[in-house]
Amino acid sequence: MKARRQSVILEAIREQSIRSQEQLRRRIRTSGFDVTQATLSRDIREMGLVKGGANGAYQAPQHAQRNGSSAESMLQRALAEQLLRVDRVQQLVLLRTNLGHAQSLCAALDSVRLPDIVGTLAGEDTILIIAPDVRRAKAVVKTIEEMAQT
Repeated sequence: MKARRQSVILEAIREQSIRSQEQLRRRIRTSGFDVTQATLSRDIREMGLVKGGANGAYQAPQHAQRNGSSAESMLQRALAEQLLRVDRVQQLVLLRTNLGHAQSLCAALDSVRLPDIVGTLAGEDTILIIAPDVRRAKAVVKTIEEMAQT
């Protein structure tokens, strides 16, 4: 639930300029997350969101840290919490999740922008990852399995 909520928060700040926690809280409520200010504040801190730019809106951190970006740490948490199974068929990789978790996990995966991924599609409990070839699909599987173990 937390990883999915944080995914929705990232999506919200990318889609529109959000300058206050109250504005963000109202925005994510339309996606089904009615959270307290304290919960939202914790999410903002954990995600490393900062206010910046000319309009002072929330933004995801631009720089990657030595131990990985916050998008990567969000993906690691999401994989650890939501991933049930990984399968590969040629250059296609299938991720299985519990019902209702595929879209948030897919959003976290997309935010990391792994170089071996051409595209992703998410259903309710399945994510399809398309790699350019078999070798890179194997690399995607290895990366995902390693991130899920962390």
